[in-house]
Amino acid sequence: MTLLHLSFYAAFTLSSLGLAFHRTHLISALLCLESMMLSMYIALSMWPIQTQTSSPTLLPILMLTFSACEAGTGLALLVASTRTHGSDHLHNFNLLQC
Repeated sequence: MTLLHLSFYAAFTLSSLGLAFHRTHLISALLCLESMMLSMYIALSMWPIQTQTSSPTLLPILMLTFSACEAGTGLALLVASTRTHGSDHLHNFNLLQC
């Protein structure tokens, strides 16, 4: 395993640990999800370089599209929940009471 692979694994692991431990605010959970997607995007973008293939792959562009959709949906949920509940604390949300 090269240093590049180790840094991608470490970035993904740290962001997933951040998602697991910092669950008080919705914005911190969204930032951890975005950092997970960013580390996966960079790893997928570097994959053709590591395998010495000359053809570019479509997978990083597809992942970037889904990441942008996820970010837009997350920000819309953040704005809607802040307007209805007054804060973005995750313990204020009751999913059974919709």
